[in-house]
Amino acid sequence: MASSSRRWTSNASSIAARVFFLLIIFQIPLFRVTCRSGMCTTPIEVTSSQLIASEIFPTSVVKALLYPGALANGLIRNRTVPTWDNLLNIYNLTDVKEASALTDLQRLEVLAGSYFSVAGAFVCLLKRGRMNMFGTLLIIWGLVKEGILGKPVTTDPEKAVYVYPTMLIALVCAFMSIKYDLNKIVKSSPRPMAKPLQSSSKSKLR
Repeated sequence: MASSSRRWTSNASSIAARVFFLLIIFQIPLFRVTCRSGMCTTPIEVTSSQLIASEIFPTSVVKALLYPGALANGLIRNRTVPTWDNLLNIYNLTDVKEASALTDLQRLEVLAGSYFSVAGAFVCLLKRGRMNMFGTLLIIWGLVKEGILGKPVTTDPEKAVYVYPTMLIALVCAFMSIKYDLNKIVKSSPRPMAKPLQSSSKSKLR
């Protein structure tokens, strides 16, 4: 029974990690916020605009991160295959270095959460952990703070924050992708306390 439960937990965690990876790498829209490149709807778009602006990684690395989603979107919407040289134009990243950094500073939670979500999506394929869950929670907190708690950065309804229903799927997958060790849980359960030993003096009197 314990073996089957452990196997089911491992399989569910593996499937959730893969679904979360597909949501991230194929750039399924999770939210809508303004960013340096204009409007961003996925963690990869937020991360890529920041990477291009800061020049932390070479442009080829950012293009490799963007290409799977650009290919999927091109085939679904226009039935066209995007070219490698045109990727930055598709995502409006050609002039992102000259854009103001104020937008990112106003949404530090979304920016940091996007970094963790993208990194966690890749890391969880090898070793499942809590990085993608932490990133998803950061994004949600940033969106809630702006959209619900009365702290909007912009009053334009077309640029207002928006959360897609797919965010719920990402959140569930992020939680389920954490691998729990049932053996450690069982071993860490409280044990009954041992009865106090009688003193040696009492035993001698008897």
